[in-house]
Amino acid sequence: MSLPPGFLDELRTRISLSQIVGRKVTWDMRKSNMAKGDWWAPCPFHQEKSASFHVDDRKGFYYCFGCHAKGDVLTFIKESENTGFMEAVEILAREAGLPMPARDPKAAEKQDHRTQLAQVMEEAVKWFRLQLKTGAAADARAYIAKRGLSDAAIDRWEIGFAPDARQALFTALIQKGFAADLITGSGVCAKADDGSIYDRFRGRIIFPIRDARGRAISLGGRAMDPNARAKYLNGPETELFDKGRNLYNHAPAREAAGKGQPLIVAEGYMDVIALSEAGFQATVAPLGTAVTEDQLRLMWRIADEPVIALDGDTAGIRAALRVIDLALPLLEAGKGLRFAVLPPGLDPDDLIKSQGAPAMQKVIDTAQPMVSLLWRRETEGKNFDSPERKAALDKTLRTALKRIADPSIRGHYGEEIKRLRGDLFGTNARPFTPFTPRPPRAPWQPGQRGKPFQPVAPMASTKLSLLATPADLVQDSLREAVVLAACIHHPGLIARFESALERLDFLGHGHDTLRSLILYHQSAPDLLALLMEQAPLPTEAVLLHPHVRITAAISATAPDDAAEHCLAEALARLQADRAHRLEIAEAEDDVTGVADEGLTWRVSKAAEARHSAARGPQDAKGESVIAPNGVELDRDELNRARSLHQSIDFTRGGRGGKQ
Repeated sequence: MSLPPGFLDELRTRISLSQIVGRKVTWDMRKSNMAKGDWWAPCPFHQEKSASFHVDDRKGFYYCFGCHAKGDVLTFIKESENTGFMEAVEILAREAGLPMPARDPKAAEKQDHRTQLAQVMEEAVKWFRLQLKTGAAADARAYIAKRGLSDAAIDRWEIGFAPDARQALFTALIQKGFAADLITGSGVCAKADDGSIYDRFRGRIIFPIRDARGRAISLGGRAMDPNARAKYLNGPETELFDKGRNLYNHAPAREAAGKGQPLIVAEGYMDVIALSEAGFQATVAPLGTAVTEDQLRLMWRIADEPVIALDGDTAGIRAALRVIDLALPLLEAGKGLRFAVLPPGLDPDDLIKSQGAPAMQKVIDTAQPMVSLLWRRETEGKNFDSPERKAALDKTLRTALKRIADPSIRGHYGEEIKRLRGDLFGTNARPFTPFTPRPPRAPWQPGQRGKPFQPVAPMASTKLSLLATPADLVQDSLREAVVLAACIHHPGLIARFESALERLDFLGHGHDTLRSLILYHQSAPDLLALLMEQAPLPTEAVLLHPHVRITAAISATAPDDAAEHCLAEALARLQADRAHRLEIAEAEDDVTGVADEGLTWRVSKAAEARHSAARGPQDAKGESVIAPNGVELDRDELNRARSLHQSIDFTRGGRGGKQ
């Protein structure tokens, strides 16, 4: 555990449970006894009028006699704000003024730098809010009033204004005592080619962007000049801000979704604000880009079935179709998407203003499942008056269904597509055959004349064993386990291999979930403890895997350089093997008669890369070696890799001690 002994106990003693719970409930003073630490209130987890929610301040536990919710102060924060364990600890530590323990001096130094950047962002937010009250912001205030936002809403969303001046914010932050490198590092200012520093946001309405823990990490700005090159401008990528891995209004939406509201995904800042002010508090938006895989996983952590609310114009439909292509390979049982398509020409803000919140609620209630929009994409506006066109539709749909990894979901999608196809072509049309393998015919057995053979159903343990898994998947699963275990035991390596980990499709059971948690929490003080809290079964399965346990180079006690080379080699082998299999599969589809030279060249190059990755570095003779993923190793790295490779005994029985 990264948390030292007694840390949680000290945390619980510094703040009383009633102090935290009291922010969410109204105490029944007739029933409560403050002197004894005995508190009663209506339960915050379910709708009720009577005070059945009991807090025992002395013992530090709560219990609801209605819904049977129970726990301590950390459990209450997790349940009421829809957070993970470590996030709840951090929230409570900030409340108590207790610093979180750092893993090592380097981690502490990095965390201190991030804290300083966050302080710069907070001061910038305050300064922009003050500027909104000045005479220079008259047009901005008029625009905000035209959008129907009250003064209270402006304060809730911390909306500000950036004056059209080159160094107004920079000068203000310098006067606050912040260093120039911190100011530019936060992204609020930038450095010109001549070395001068200028304000990044000028002549814009400012929207602060906060992360899941409520910290200001970046800014978004809407231009007041209609001729501006960019109507909306987000801050750049910084140590605090990764726009592809954050959501606007993340923390408030997560809390509202935890109370039962549907998670709505809108397009921009003003849509989120309009929906939230109309009562739809569980609303988020991507940050100036199309929805990414990381954002989609963030949404699924908040709610199992987010509703994508898109404008009814052509651009909105195209955005929905891009989300479908992104989501298909990531679908899991219980994790899906629904699409609420608004009337043409209206965005959520326009619809609420013109027809009110009930109209928006009706659009959300009638949201379509993803399979309906997939069918609409492939059929709307097209004519299927010939067998060839119908066959082309079937091929396109099968290709889409093949991208769904979960066989159960793929089967249900196939059934729904078959039903929709029957409605389009009629019941006598040639049936659509989903991408599902045909079960093998039962073999003949002696003494069974006239009776069909009834095979014995395999046990669950047999189905999950490596013997029942294709050879390619077995190799991939072993290497994925090595990669994940190396990241868990040596989290300092994650940043270097982050892009490779993000691109790689993890196919092992629970591996993709574990990869997402590792990337999202790579800076956590104790990554292993957090993974055991949020995904105990996949974490234990990886760390207790026999292949992982005998790989000494990735153990917790192994040096970082050995783990680094082991991780790099496992990633290279995975990428090379999968690229080779993909080329072979595409070649099989492309071959219609005689294979041309281009096709054979592609397959030979893929095989060459695969064999090169399999040989390892011991055959490399030059000054450097280029890995299949494009990474160049210098001479020292190459020598270390050779040393590691030569230290492994590949003979049966091993050398017993040389790893």
